[in-house]
Amino acid sequence: MRRVAALLVCAGLLWPAPAASAASAREPVGWAATGPGTTGGAGGSTWTVRTRAELKEALGNRGDPTAPKVIRVVGDINGHEADDGSLLGEQDYAPGYDLAKYMSCFGEDGAEWSDTRYDHCKQQRQLRQAGSAKEKAQIQLTVPSNTTLVGAGDDARLLGVFLTVNTGTNIVVRNLHLEAPVDHFTTWSPGDGTRGSWNARFDALTVITGRNIWIDHCTFTDGRFPDLEAPLGFHGERVGRHDGLLDIEDGSDFITVSDSRFTDHDKAILVGSGDGRGDRDRGHLKVTFLRNLFTDIAQRAPRVRFGQVHVVNNVHRGRADGTVYALGVGVESAIFSERNVFRYRQGAADLAVADYGGDRFHDTGSWFNGRPAHLNAVASGLGLSGDVGWDPAEVYDYRTFMSVSAIEEYVVRHAGTGRPYERP
Repeated sequence: MRRVAALLVCAGLLWPAPAASAASAREPVGWAATGPGTTGGAGGSTWTVRTRAELKEALGNRGDPTAPKVIRVVGDINGHEADDGSLLGEQDYAPGYDLAKYMSCFGEDGAEWSDTRYDHCKQQRQLRQAGSAKEKAQIQLTVPSNTTLVGAGDDARLLGVFLTVNTGTNIVVRNLHLEAPVDHFTTWSPGDGTRGSWNARFDALTVITGRNIWIDHCTFTDGRFPDLEAPLGFHGERVGRHDGLLDIEDGSDFITVSDSRFTDHDKAILVGSGDGRGDRDRGHLKVTFLRNLFTDIAQRAPRVRFGQVHVVNNVHRGRADGTVYALGVGVESAIFSERNVFRYRQGAADLAVADYGGDRFHDTGSWFNGRPAHLNAVASGLGLSGDVGWDPAEVYDYRTFMSVSAIEEYVVRHAGTGRPYERP
């Protein structure tokens, strides 16, 4: 017997009650439609959750986490919410930790850490490490196989939740506003880059060795904690407290990201684990990005290693002075770009494509500031070949909008949480 979309909350316990129809009758377009397809938890039990504790319980599904289930998120769920309803902060995870003291142990220019530079340095190092582990244990929630995680209504938000997929298959994440977690214990790495770099730990969503996953009508953002409001760090620059918005790694496959918004972030989307991880990623990382809106994203929209990635009918817009690049061509990647729209005020088309160790890139019919972008010529100037070795039309069925106005009108209206769906 089917079970209804409701939860009985009795004596602090969650009980799934008998119920209703699946949260998703739609089907994905792109790589997530291939193989067995992606249906999520359709036909399984249905939960409605309003707190972190309820969401964690629903993901566990009464001891049978991989059984089909639809989890409906109502309102805001905060990753830092303790079981008693209080919100945890930096000092709850590591009493006595102090960012300024931690930074002082590198010296004024952040060149080198020393446990003995000041009496507090060893303690601050230990507090940072312990606090990071405790924060991760608190905010990380893992989505198991055969799950649909969907926002109920227009205002469902996961705030500071480190949402992960770890070897999960057949997963749908839809209609959720995902605010990227703030890493209270971000790490300064003096040897990263020419002057050092901050390395935060948590993404809004990380997919590790996941297969057949559909991310649809979601909004990804730094939300209440933009980088511009972070404390000042070394060299007069802001401390980096965010990692990515969406990372797809470690041999993940058959993924579609559609009709979603990525807003106000530095390094947005990474496909691939690292240049030296071909043993895990080569032959995998098949991902489609369809009709997404990227606004004021500095870079990685997406950056790709190894994968066969189709980017089609996406809209990229923002300030040219705040943009590093949109599409990053990494080692052994095969990006097939098709009819995307790029608008960067007073920018040049080379903002659309950047070479990060790759050798292949192909574009069909994209535009830059309303005119043909000629991205194949841009790519050729970077030393990239136009033969990517595959064509999406030979793998799956899809349709594209054919004009700038049609793409922008549809994407701006429909991409993101709480937006209407209409079949194009």
